[in-house]
Amino acid sequence: MERSLVVKVTAGADAPERCAQAFTVAATAVAAGAEVSLWLTGEASWFALPGRAEQFELPHAAPLDGLLAAVLAEGRVTLCTQCAARREITGDDVLPGVRIAGAAAFVEESLMDGAQALVY
Repeated sequence: MERSLVVKVTAGADAPERCAQAFTVAATAVAAGAEVSLWLTGEASWFALPGRAEQFELPHAAPLDGLLAAVLAEGRVTLCTQCAARREITGDDVLPGVRIAGAAAFVEESLMDGAQALVY
């Protein structure tokens, strides 16, 4: 049975180390061949928009835009429905490949056989 990893990141520039850690773990899991689903919630929601990940800086951390690109290329990236609505982000605003979905989809992914969920 192949394991999948669901990573929910709630932090953005407000908690840069926690944010970078979540993206790093997700991209590393993709590189290791795992099925990865990255959920952008809270302040991390902004990274669903073009150009936002490029603006993120944290010394000694991999560039966030590269980590996000790796997950988009080989995994799945989801923006929380409520978080998007609170920030007035629509499906027309997000990066190609980013979907908008809610709690039911997160729970479904997290409870699949062989799934491991991490929340940062």
